[in-house]
Amino acid sequence: MTNVVITGTGLFTPEHTIDNDALVAAFNAWVDAENARCAEAIAAGEREPLQRSSTDFIVKASGIHSRHVLDAEGILDPERMRPRLRERSNDEPSLQCEMGATAARQALEHAGVAAGDIDLVIVGCSNLERPYPAVAVELQALLGAGGYAFDMNVACSSATFAIETAANAIRAGNATRALVVNPEICSAHLNFRDRDSHFIFGDACTAIVLERDDLATAEARFEILGTRLVTRFSNAIRNNAGFLNRVTDSDPQALDKLFVQEGRRVFKEVCPLVAALISDHLASLDHSGDDLARMWLHQANRHMNDLIARRVLGRDPSEQEAPVILDRYANTSSAGSIIAFHLHRDDLAPGALGVICSFGAGYSAGSVVVTRA
Repeated sequence: MTNVVITGTGLFTPEHTIDNDALVAAFNAWVDAENARCAEAIAAGEREPLQRSSTDFIVKASGIHSRHVLDAEGILDPERMRPRLRERSNDEPSLQCEMGATAARQALEHAGVAAGDIDLVIVGCSNLERPYPAVAVELQALLGAGGYAFDMNVACSSATFAIETAANAIRAGNATRALVVNPEICSAHLNFRDRDSHFIFGDACTAIVLERDDLATAEARFEILGTRLVTRFSNAIRNNAGFLNRVTDSDPQALDKLFVQEGRRVFKEVCPLVAALISDHLASLDHSGDDLARMWLHQANRHMNDLIARRVLGRDPSEQEAPVILDRYANTSSAGSIIAFHLHRDDLAPGALGVICSFGAGYSAGSVVVTRA
């Protein structure tokens, strides 16, 4: 069996930051304007007034304090409340390709690998900016990588699903080195006028280099002991934007063309699913939660992560055991668990066991068990 190792990671973080206070101020300005506009209907009991948001509400609900975004001005404009991004010409690198290149070059440098030595590129994320040509093929060309490339979408689980796909390709001899990239522009599919979710997402891009262990030269490496994936259909998290919208004559601005979820249902159904996935995966590798030094979990909600870690470990996790980055990055979909891994792995001793786990719409969840080599 060919051993596969992770030898490098990279992170692109947008320069714009929005803290909760600024986000709430913009949201409440829009709420006040809407309530004033509909004052007669509200007074007549024909509609309920919109509720204002607050920083305390956001922190209590999610643990999020701020987020990085590609454009803050458009989001904070109560008349717009969505990012303002420039359309790229066909001769320019696409936005996700550009993000991916920044993260990928950092990951390649850490791994000590030249782009030309990569023979598989996978771009996995919740939303791709176009159906074709694949962003992965564009990124492959921009970097000068070889082999083949393709896009995939398993929502927030895209990174772990892509890691398994890349690791399997290497084990099968179809690739020697792979690059997994997760360019998430979550602010573009978020409804900033929905009180229950306007604070959830941020933007970021991660990259991971995977190699055959016998070819790797990086001193710091993590061997992949095993991967396990699970999917279960659910409508609780959904985005109905798609190419059929124009032929079904649906409203392209309708709320369901953006991120929508039933938060309490998701919490109730996903947490046990993910905890069981991790525990069963560890057991199949003759390990248990007691053996884990680190859990790099999907960064969607602090309460979800705490509950999942508690079920796997059998006790409350420490900040070191289950590091949190969503407080300053918010939910970055598939990139979240990889950001946590990127920022919180160097202190682990050789032989230390960890799990990278992401989960989200589908439902979908992926577990990648690694050990510090």
